[in-house]
Order: sequence, then structure tokens, then C-alpha cells
Amino acid sequence: MSFLQDQLDEITSSARDLVPAERLAASEHAVAELFASGIVDKILPVGALLPDFDLEDNSGHAVRSADLLALGPLILKFFRGRWCPYCVTELETWRELYPRLREAGAMIAAISPQTRRQNDFLADQHRLPFPVLTDPGCELAERFGLAYTVPDYLRDYYLSVFVNLPFINGDENWRLPIPATYVISPAGLILYAQAHADFRLRPEPVEALTTALAAIER
Repeated sequence: MSFLQDQLDEITSSARDLVPAERLAASEHAVAELFASGIVDKILPVGALLPDFDLEDNSGHAVRSADLLALGPLILKFFRGRWCPYCVTELETWRELYPRLREAGAMIAAISPQTRRQNDFLADQHRLPFPVLTDPGCELAERFGLAYTVPDYLRDYYLSVFVNLPFINGDENWRLPIPATYVISPAGLILYAQAHADFRLRPEPVEALTTALAAIER
């Protein structure tokens, strides 16, 4: 069995082999700044209540948090966008776990600031069977304490590698969420909360899955 983080470490290793160090320096500096900001210490914690939301999915349908919770324990996966290979790899891992999740009576939804069209491209290309929701301007991510503004020097780097966030996200604010995974009980209580300032690090999906399954058994 290949663990998710092993796959992500391979992406990092390949990037360091292929991309000049001076080009990677901007991304490394941005990660260090996020760490220094203490953003991870301020995320919505275990024990808090899920903020109500009503977001559009990749098919153009309105999806309410209450409707998702009615299906059982809910996993929410905040991700940066389809342009991020780390995010795509993580979502593909959840794709493989989805049948087990649904069979047990739990649900998952992925959330990003990119437009519905971008989310639809992602869901179609990577055969994602779960809802992929659009969070315009990272408004919901902000309520979870996950949102930040990409610094100017990193914007230049992104544009140089054809990551045009104003086009991808449909606005000019250059806001992104730090990647995060939440598990919420049917009553709306947060049971599991993991986020990383370093986008190259993600929790193993089985951790969140185990928490969701335990919530069903209670």
C-alpha cells in the first residue's frame, strides 16, 4: 500500500530535480511566512460547530451543509485548485476510498476557490464521484481560519508557471486556503481538524476516514 505522503514526497523530489532552486525559493519563502503567521493555530478546532454554508457544486447545483450532514458524518476537504499536483493526488486517494465511505454511511465534499467550470474540469478529468464545491473568494475558508492572500512575489512566480489565479478563481483577490481536512458529525460538531501551512504535507486520508466511521458507530 502506498501512503499518500509517500506519493506527495515523490512530487516534491521530482520538482526539486526539475525546477531551478532559485525558482523554488519563492514558494519556500511563502511557506515559511505562513508558518510564522501562526495560521494553523487559528483554524476552526475540534469541538467547534460547522459554519452553515450553501455553495455551488461542479454540476451547478446548490449544496447546503445541512443536506450533506443529513447523509451522515461529513468529511470536508479544502484544497487549492486543479493546478496543484498535491491537491489532485490527495483527491484521487479520496476517490479510491469513496465507495467504502458511502457504504458506511458517510459523505465527503471537496472545496476550493476556483470557479465551477474549473471544478467541473477537475471532477471530470480525475473521475471524482463526490461534490466539488466552489467557495468564491475563500469566504467559507475564511470562516474556518484557512484563507490567506498570496504575496506579491509569489504571484509573479505563479504567473511564470501559468497559474493565473484571477482567471482560475474568477476574481482578483489572490486568496487561497491552506489545505485542510475536517470531519463533522451529523449534528454539526467538528470531530477532526487537520491543516498544514506547508502545502506539500497532508494527513493520511485513513485518519479522517477512521474518525468518520467511529462517528457512525456511536
